[in-house]
Amino acid sequence: MALDKYRKQADPFITPVAMKLKNVSPNVISWIGLFLALVAGILFFYSGFEGEKNYYYLVAGAVMVLVSGYFDALDGKVARIWGKCSKKGDYLDHVFDRYADIFIIGGIAISEWCNPYWSIACFIGVLMTSYMGTQAQAIGAPRLYAGILGRTDRLIFCTVFPIIQFIAVKCFDAYNALDFEMFGHEFTITWVEFLVIYFAIVGNLTALERGIITWRNMSKQEDVFGVQKSEARDEPIRDPMIFKDEPAAEEEKTEEVSEAPEERS
Repeated sequence: MALDKYRKQADPFITPVAMKLKNVSPNVISWIGLFLALVAGILFFYSGFEGEKNYYYLVAGAVMVLVSGYFDALDGKVARIWGKCSKKGDYLDHVFDRYADIFIIGGIAISEWCNPYWSIACFIGVLMTSYMGTQAQAIGAPRLYAGILGRTDRLIFCTVFPIIQFIAVKCFDAYNALDFEMFGHEFTITWVEFLVIYFAIVGNLTALERGIITWRNMSKQEDVFGVQKSEARDEPIRDPMIFKDEPAAEEEKTEEVSEAPEERS
């Protein structure tokens, strides 16, 4: 269920606003989106304490996720419309996206709604999914948004499932979505924990899928252009202001010898 391919359908809600932000830096918009993601994570984290029962924080956090995602889409649109695209801006956007994922999903995963073991697997799946996409671009392959679980999917799910959890608790007094016994042990799963389990499984499958796609793309390039050398260097790069190349030093010595007066016999 990759919703990233439907990004363009959100343009009617983003472009009119971007057209009015000519004098606003896209980086400022990115910072606002990151801050809202942090707020969402904090609200999710404090929503699950049994003693305080701050269940309304689930809805507030879901709203913050939507607004944060809107600003995340808005910064790129402003940059493209007003000719403010830059490598630094693209780098900042990727970094902030990863931190936003950590804030939002982390707030859910480490809250009292979820099992910590599923939370660890969830973090691995989500971060590796994003890493596989950006790493493909770093080695010269196309940037990958493909896969079962893209970033748009994650934002939508992080909006829907907290609201489902809120409705279950407030309307049906059901803290857990599922209670069952297996191998003599009792297990409980909340609605929000379903989200974390889904991210843990499908996130890692998406990372694997993107890795396979990138590998196949590189294999096709090698079939056409031959094996491409890596830009990585075997030796560490030295500071040219401190060290001199050894061949250059040897040339200086030979010049000094040649300029010296020859001894007469």
